[in-house]
Amino acid sequence: MTSEVLHAKLKENFGFEKFRPNQETIINTILSGQDTLAIMPTGGGKSICFQLPALVLPGITIVISPLIALMKDQVDSLKTNGISACYINSSQSSEEQQFYIDNLKSNTFKLVYIAPESLSYLDVVFNELTVSLIAIDEAHCISSWGHDFRPAYTNLGYLKSRFPSTPVLALTATADKATRTDITKQLKLRNPKTFVASFDRKNLSLEVRPALDRVKQIIDFVEKKPNESGIIYCLSRKTTEELALKLQKSGVTAKAYHAGLDNKIRAKTQDEFINDDCQVVCATIAFGMGIDKSNVRWVIHYNLPKNIEGYYQEIGRAGRDGLPAETVLFESYADVIQLQKFASEGLNSDVQLAKLERMKQYADALSCRRKILLSYFGELVKENCGNCDICKNPPTFFDGTILAQKALSAISRLQESEPLAVIVDFLRGSRNAYIYEKNYQSLKTYGIGADISWYDWNQYLIQLINLGYCEIAFHQHNKILLTPFAKKVLFEGENVKLNTVVKKVIDKNEIKETKTKAAKSSLFEILRKLRYEIAQDEEVPAYVIFSDASLRQMETLRPMSDEEFLAIDGVGNAKLEKYGQEFIDAIVYYENAKKKKAKSKKEGNTYKTTLELFQSGISVKEIAVQRNLGLTTIISHLAKLYVDGNDIDLSQFVSDDEVMLLHKAQIDLEYPTALKPYFDHFDEKLSYDKIRLGLAIVERNK
Repeated sequence: MTSEVLHAKLKENFGFEKFRPNQETIINTILSGQDTLAIMPTGGGKSICFQLPALVLPGITIVISPLIALMKDQVDSLKTNGISACYINSSQSSEEQQFYIDNLKSNTFKLVYIAPESLSYLDVVFNELTVSLIAIDEAHCISSWGHDFRPAYTNLGYLKSRFPSTPVLALTATADKATRTDITKQLKLRNPKTFVASFDRKNLSLEVRPALDRVKQIIDFVEKKPNESGIIYCLSRKTTEELALKLQKSGVTAKAYHAGLDNKIRAKTQDEFINDDCQVVCATIAFGMGIDKSNVRWVIHYNLPKNIEGYYQEIGRAGRDGLPAETVLFESYADVIQLQKFASEGLNSDVQLAKLERMKQYADALSCRRKILLSYFGELVKENCGNCDICKNPPTFFDGTILAQKALSAISRLQESEPLAVIVDFLRGSRNAYIYEKNYQSLKTYGIGADISWYDWNQYLIQLINLGYCEIAFHQHNKILLTPFAKKVLFEGENVKLNTVVKKVIDKNEIKETKTKAAKSSLFEILRKLRYEIAQDEEVPAYVIFSDASLRQMETLRPMSDEEFLAIDGVGNAKLEKYGQEFIDAIVYYENAKKKKAKSKKEGNTYKTTLELFQSGISVKEIAVQRNLGLTTIISHLAKLYVDGNDIDLSQFVSDDEVMLLHKAQIDLEYPTALKPYFDHFDEKLSYDKIRLGLAIVERNK
């Protein structure tokens, strides 16, 4: 089939002007009747590789997928493009299943999606069907070497025997060489042509952060992205629920998702996320595989993933529309220990432990992260990506021998009996209750590192652990122990190179500005709301109507005619006919309104008023009376003003000792965002006002 015909089909039915890399070649290979193995990253356009041939071939295309939710999404998307398709799975009644089977026999549909467990439903009608193509999605599930093995996939090899002249297309987003070989063998593919697309998702930024106060980091991150959908992957069910609750308390629409929840709750959460009614899902790693949501703008890993394949597939759920998206991975040694335990008890434990070690090496790396990921999948590149944390902030090394000696000496003086937080407090000469209770202030090296911040010491100690000079005894309440290598630094003069700590500063004014911008009625927001309303009426996900990328292009090009609207990527003939006029009307209305819009007056700054009154010598109580505000409100104003860097003396409200106690409690309580845990911790003996102001001092001095 000529390239011109294929391109015409692509635009007419799917709204795209050109194919993505490898798509056209894969399609031509299938049309020639050859078995094919396609390794394409998430968001790389795998679906077009079997959906377009299905329109060209005379019979029906069977698509085998393990993901029930994804089947519905893809069928909905095909229908909006005017393509007849259906799915058959366990979510339907027997009457519904029979209805679709009968219609398959009458050639009503071009594609049928079915789960491997439900494939037997078609056995009785196979002889009556003209099967032109068999597409097996998530093909890595057939291999025990892969990262998501599913027993039902092991029976799929019979399909090649049952339909020897029908081409089979096996697709997966992540598979190393061993898994690829196993897929070919298990599915009995005949001399398949293998395509490995580039795994370079340039639109995804890559970042790894230490898991220090990660809940606060996540809340700050999400607050900067109102109206942007995101997924947070967690290792345990409990963590998903706790984190979702903390996000809810901070004003974020977040839900937990894990296998322990009722099926109806899980389905409702997934639907709300797909339909943009829920901004954030905190989930175990299975979530998202069945979601074809193109406008996920960020993915966070609360815990270290167990292998690079799974990690890359999970971050690939962000930015599927090609627009910029962010990924953040938090790393802690507790995660490593837990994952090592899981891997050692599972199938192919040696292989899984080796893959976990590779994952850890990626997280600890000080070179371009994208190059590491690509090389793992056999793709070698010379240039650094410029879109990962290492490229954006290259580490600078310095002679950290004296710092290392101080830290290792402190561990020794404390008789290797304390966790990291206490060691940092000891080095900094903290005057908290725990230090004095243990009489540590009388030891020789107490306060030897008082000139270095708490955050920096924490990071230097983590580097020393990474370098092998000390280790965490997780089975002994996280005590830090010295390793034999420590002796070389303490007694033999070995030099230690450390890299400079770059602290990520959260600009709260920037968060506020981001929220304000998002609240403004930009054309994108107007089109997004229109898309949402249409999606609600049609009971399909919003991205099925148009992707964010299509809306952004509409915002840029401002199409005001059918011809101009058809030029937008993702707009085919069916979508022009269904939705074109409504979107064109919205764009015209916006342009007219913009010309008439008047400037709004700025509101006065309530914080600035409080600051001016306080600096003039008026007491807090008098300010509250004068401004007709509660005392607690004025205290919260002062706390924020202090954190933001204003010159305010808070010592009249909270003592240095109380600040030290609050800092220690903050560590012990794992950085709660609410004040009540502190209030309870101190047996209600420290007032909420003191807690609020004391924490403000701790925050500014970090």
